[in-house]
Amino acid sequence: MARPTPWRSAVGVAMLALLLTPALALSGCEWRTKAKAKVVEPRPVRTVTATKGGDGETVVLTGQISAENEASLSFRIGGRIIERLGNVGDRVEPDQVLAKLDPQNELNALRSAQAALSAAEGRLTETSNAFERQKVLLPQGFTTQALYDQAQQALRTAQSQLDNAEAQLHIAKDRVSYTQLKAGVAGSITARMAEAGEVVQPGQTVFQVARQDGRDAVFDVPAQVIRSAPSDPKVVVSLTDDPSITASGRIRQVDPQADPITRTFRVRVGLIDPPSAMFLGATVKGRMELAATPGIAVPASALTRINGQPAVWLVDPKDMTVSLHNVQVERFDPGSVLLSHGLDGGEIVVTAGVQALHPGQKVRLLGATP
Repeated sequence: MARPTPWRSAVGVAMLALLLTPALALSGCEWRTKAKAKVVEPRPVRTVTATKGGDGETVVLTGQISAENEASLSFRIGGRIIERLGNVGDRVEPDQVLAKLDPQNELNALRSAQAALSAAEGRLTETSNAFERQKVLLPQGFTTQALYDQAQQALRTAQSQLDNAEAQLHIAKDRVSYTQLKAGVAGSITARMAEAGEVVQPGQTVFQVARQDGRDAVFDVPAQVIRSAPSDPKVVVSLTDDPSITASGRIRQVDPQADPITRTFRVRVGLIDPPSAMFLGATVKGRMELAATPGIAVPASALTRINGQPAVWLVDPKDMTVSLHNVQVERFDPGSVLLSHGLDGGEIVVTAGVQALHPGQKVRLLGATP
């Protein structure tokens, strides 16, 4: 049997290689297609649908009832309290005496002023008589002009001393009256800061009196609530232990500075015809409608940056790809961000996984909320 020649063997190997090449090429294309399919698998993300702000939300805060006006009562002079006639909770009238100081020193000063006044009156009588004599003798030539002028000056001095003695007597009488502490206003005693036997200084508060002419509901309000409040909000106040007892009110005063510890602002709401059940110190709840939000609120996790500017990822619902859009932030809280520009409403905003996205990437929505 004849052996195949070398050139025939080479031809056979070449033909076999030509037949195997398409199969290998098809196998390689199939592997690359599978690898590519794994790369472009959509990335799952969580989203929300951007909606413009509607009606304002209702804010409920807890506070307490206090007097619209409170007076701090104190003695105008210092001394030792010998009698205390008022207690916490007592209703008082303007002329009611609440406490007394030891008046002995002031009574001594009063007697001294009265004696000084009597002496001044005697000197005035004496100098007045002397001046009248000089006035009669001068035209007759029985006295000199110098003696006349001297008598006239003595009369003026005596009159001035009398005026001073009368003023000192009035001061002494006032100081005696200052030994009694009167209410001065109609209201109720809310605090007592001194007891009988204590020595108090002028101006030291002895009683705190709440006037009867009004009631306030006092609240500690966060800054973001104050920013969102309308210009003239109406507040509905109700008792915590009995919500059926309510009263309406208007914001009367907002402290200009926040509390250094709580970072809240003290707000006083003046109550309109409060019911008698709203006692001083009662715990109440205040409800207020905030102003409608003009922007679009999104979760804080949706915010990212592009070229140093705030931005959000938006999902195109047609091909389910993402793209970055710049936005303008009006304000932000720990949990949400209010956007004033950049979104029109209705856009699908990515809220989770924003750090792992790139423009044009396909995504799959998880837990989308309308």
